[in-house]
Amino acid sequence: MIPQLFVEKIDLGDGRSITIETGRLAKQADGSVVVRMGDTMILATAVSARTSNPGVDFLPLTVDYREKFAAAGRFPGGFFKREARPSDSEVLTMRLVDRVLRPLFPDDYHAETQVMIQLMSHDGEVMPDALAGLAASAALAVSDIPFYNLISEVRVARIDGKLVINPSREELEKSDIDMMIGASMDSVAMVEGEMKEISEAEMIEAIKFAHEAIKVQIQAQYRLQEAFGKKEIRTYEGEKENEEIYKKVKAAAYDKIYAIAKVGSAKHERSAAFAEVKEEVKALFTEEELAADGDLVGKYFYKTNKEAVRNVVLELGIRLDGRKTTDIRPIWCETDYLPRVHGSALFTRGETQALATVTLGTSREANQIDSPSEQGEEKFYLHYNFPPFSTGEAKPLRGTSRREVGHGNLAQRALKNMIPADCPYTIRIVSEVLESNGSSSMATVCAGTMALMDAGVQMVKPVSGIAMGLITDGEKFAVLSDILGDEDHLGDMDFKVTGTADGITACQMDIKIDGLRYDIMEQALSQARDGRLHILGKLTETIAAPRADVKAHSPKIITRTIPGNFIGALIGPGGKVIQELQKATGTTIVINEVDEQGVIEILGTDPAGIEAVLAKIKSITFKPQMGEAYEVKVIKMLDFGAVVEYTAAPGNEVLLHVSELAWERTENVTDVVNMGDVFQVKYLGVDPKTKKEKVSRKALLQRPPREEKKE
Repeated sequence: MIPQLFVEKIDLGDGRSITIETGRLAKQADGSVVVRMGDTMILATAVSARTSNPGVDFLPLTVDYREKFAAAGRFPGGFFKREARPSDSEVLTMRLVDRVLRPLFPDDYHAETQVMIQLMSHDGEVMPDALAGLAASAALAVSDIPFYNLISEVRVARIDGKLVINPSREELEKSDIDMMIGASMDSVAMVEGEMKEISEAEMIEAIKFAHEAIKVQIQAQYRLQEAFGKKEIRTYEGEKENEEIYKKVKAAAYDKIYAIAKVGSAKHERSAAFAEVKEEVKALFTEEELAADGDLVGKYFYKTNKEAVRNVVLELGIRLDGRKTTDIRPIWCETDYLPRVHGSALFTRGETQALATVTLGTSREANQIDSPSEQGEEKFYLHYNFPPFSTGEAKPLRGTSRREVGHGNLAQRALKNMIPADCPYTIRIVSEVLESNGSSSMATVCAGTMALMDAGVQMVKPVSGIAMGLITDGEKFAVLSDILGDEDHLGDMDFKVTGTADGITACQMDIKIDGLRYDIMEQALSQARDGRLHILGKLTETIAAPRADVKAHSPKIITRTIPGNFIGALIGPGGKVIQELQKATGTTIVINEVDEQGVIEILGTDPAGIEAVLAKIKSITFKPQMGEAYEVKVIKMLDFGAVVEYTAAPGNEVLLHVSELAWERTENVTDVVNMGDVFQVKYLGVDPKTKKEKVSRKALLQRPPREEKKE
């Protein structure tokens, strides 16, 4: 029997629509839906364990997004024809959804929860990542999992001055805004994207526009929930509580923590002081009490710590390290730190430090993108590494984390539009975070900017970045510039903004509370602009503009375009010509065919080698014009003429027949020319009889007068 299907439609107002259906697929999951836009279809399922694992004091939530190659009618690449580990784009989509969902589960819900989102059918006109948040929330909406505040996500673009929801990839290429916004009915929870130097007011306008579209999508989820039959939310065992222990911990710790917080101290000094207070609190309990309720003591100490630190900021305007809310930590920078890389820079802000390197290459080094929803390449890309020693910890390395992928992508988007369109290089930036206490991704942006300029990349404008925080009790609030790691953990917002002196280039915002007011967001953006400009000033004090050229040991790249019919001659049989040329000149030569033209990239450190390649290209592509005169050199003597080489195109040879040497009858070729002689010849085109090119020396000589015949 075919199960009953429940469907809700969302009208986007421009002829496009989105449908959400449930009741047909994956019915053993706690909740499942299929979201469709055009021919793109996404299956989302939500499952949560009925009991929590003992000792777990957090929500073990996993959000997983995968794209099936069959969805686009394609085979997976590589040796194993099967989808394997997630691509960076899939990881980024997981993070977008996770960051909106996670804060909206009940604080005391700790059951293992998994939300799986799968691209099952792909329409090239529809970008699936913009539908993933809607699908995840809808799957939770039709389940009995405790998730009370439904959300959705949309992409917003601005094309020719008009804001658009969920544009196609082709439309997005024309846009100066590419932002993903996640929100509930009441408030925005997540913003991430890139922009082409837009103002703070324009950014707020785009967020508000997206939020209105999100409200329509959430209303559709509520209609689906009602039609399907809203399930009764499951009961679950919440966290253990003990009011007496909480009062005892707070009474013993609050004032001491408050006193430490208002003094201002360095990270490790402060951590040691807090740890000492914690030990004093634990000493108030017997061993039996700690064995039974030690977890509560730790939990209430953290709660007390958080309350005291936040109150110091709200009441005194003093932060953990002694700064005021708008102060930026001390900054020092250095470029050209690593002597043999193509470009490097060290950026240190307070207790956060990033070392960025730049490597220059040809199009062969471009980052290849091959996923069901996108194919192409990146000629500018950035990788971010966050080793455990950067926070003074010892942990096993388990490959690139989702966080590293996300932070690297944010820094890449911040810088990418400031790489000039005519830059011939493929550019890779690697950021090594060496110390971390607050916003290493923004340190990466700053170090990356300086490293690019140190490498001689002619950036359009330098870019800086800052992380903003928020502490609020519902009435009073404080916006914090350049937040510490502790301020991120204990605060209510993490808002990263990057930009030039003229506008915003990228942002990432996560809100940990409901109901963030737009006036607070506007203040955060305004305060962020002041901070960005301050940091930008420090960067340009260190390196004011890109170096005029790449470094002596860095590869220089020259590009040339040749007619497509010469590509084969330059490559040679089996690649013999190009391989020998690369070996002889110490260069790397890459040939790409574009619009029936050969685009040649020559990469090398030795100018003489590059010149030799250019000369070879000129020689191969040399095409003499009918009736023009050219200088040639004799390179071979024959009985019936001389083989000459165009001096402007070494290796380009032609036969100068004995009959074209002089107007007088020539018995021996050596009577007129010899090996090594240099002279001018006239190009006569292709001989119709021999089908070979023909040149003449005598055509450039004055013809002697004819002798009159005697009668």
